[in-house]
Amino acid sequence: MTRQAQKTNVCEVNFDGLVGPTHNYSGLAAGNVASKRHAGLVSNPREAALQGLEKMHALSRAGYAQGVLPPQQRPDLETLRTLGFSGSAGDMLAQAASQSPAILRAVCSASSMWTANAATVTPGADAPDDRVHFTPANLQSGLHRCLEPATTGRILQAIFSDPRYFAHHAPLPATPAFSDEGAANHTRLCAGYAEPGVHLFVYGREAFGNAPAPRRFTARQTREASEAIARQHGLTDAQTVFARQHPDAIDAGVFHNDVIAVGNGPVLLYHEMAFADEQGTLAELREKMPEPLIPIRVPLEAVSLEDAVATYLFNSQLLSNPDGSMTLVVPGECEHNEPVWRTLQDLVLAGHNPIGEIIVKDVKQSMQNGGGPACLRLRVALSEAERAALAGRVLMTDTLYHELTGWVKRHYRERLAPEDLADPLLVEESLAALDELTGILQLGAVYPFQRET
Repeated sequence: MTRQAQKTNVCEVNFDGLVGPTHNYSGLAAGNVASKRHAGLVSNPREAALQGLEKMHALSRAGYAQGVLPPQQRPDLETLRTLGFSGSAGDMLAQAASQSPAILRAVCSASSMWTANAATVTPGADAPDDRVHFTPANLQSGLHRCLEPATTGRILQAIFSDPRYFAHHAPLPATPAFSDEGAANHTRLCAGYAEPGVHLFVYGREAFGNAPAPRRFTARQTREASEAIARQHGLTDAQTVFARQHPDAIDAGVFHNDVIAVGNGPVLLYHEMAFADEQGTLAELREKMPEPLIPIRVPLEAVSLEDAVATYLFNSQLLSNPDGSMTLVVPGECEHNEPVWRTLQDLVLAGHNPIGEIIVKDVKQSMQNGGGPACLRLRVALSEAERAALAGRVLMTDTLYHELTGWVKRHYRERLAPEDLADPLLVEESLAALDELTGILQLGAVYPFQRET
């Protein structure tokens, strides 16, 4: 396959994660202010899944390429058994609830819904072999998330299965030195999706260096992890920029770069406190990008770090339109915060950037757990041939949307309290839901666990 063939009708497909049946508020994510604030509240898994699907469907109907990724199997009975719990599923849940509630909460987490953390992706336009490259994130910084990479890898390999077009890499070693949180800390900037791009990797700490560290929260992404993924994907120095997050932003709750910056095409929308070396980062991007960078800086005096984190202004989707303009998809919380909403209106009215439209989406169930619109999607630039090579039934259509909403209404609870995680019926409900889902999405056996009673 030639590079010219690779460029035919390239578009960015956003693969959103389906919210799983065990969506709950356990407050597991260190440094995630919203997650901690809502810990212990009663969640609504059905509403969460339907909110995510409505966003996918609306963007698909608006002409944006939209895909869906299935949730992982939870509760994770295999991990409970590995950690020494025994007996039936109900026995293990009861043991975990009495002996280690923290473990029970971790193995029931629906955090795979945030597919921005699923992997880092390099499109064929940038890879030396013209193929799309995937590396699942090891997510080693938290127990509930480090359970995901193996299944994530199986799901990605099931969908992007054709070796002519797709290349899959193993997750990095799950050690603090190579702590990797996926695409939440990676942005590709380019003139167009088919054109060569520059990859902005943002890290919070250096495992083998002496860069200043945050004081309140531990930085999750290491420079060493970002550099290793760039090597895996064959990216050169001319194609990469490695920038350090501002430690004060991490201490304010900016646990991933996508909470403080979002990029698309040549546009980088970012907060003044996004990078430790703002001017140096912009200068290197300008030097390496084939086309002029369009930076949109939001100053601290306009939006405080507290407001940026509370509303997830920057955890928005920035989407390209055929006429060259862009649409920014923001969570509903932005509309109710005066400084943030005024800043968004000013962006559109300014006329000095491609952003011409703001769309507000209600993803409150996800937001209360610490994830906005950008957390819910993995961006994959695909040519027409690559899209045709996708396996399964994962590209959103009206028919698929209606099937999936019906599936959610059949299987999901409307109420899930922390104490409900020990309910053995939750296991059977989740397994029944995923059994049916694999048939709907036509993905085959991507789940490793056997049904237990």
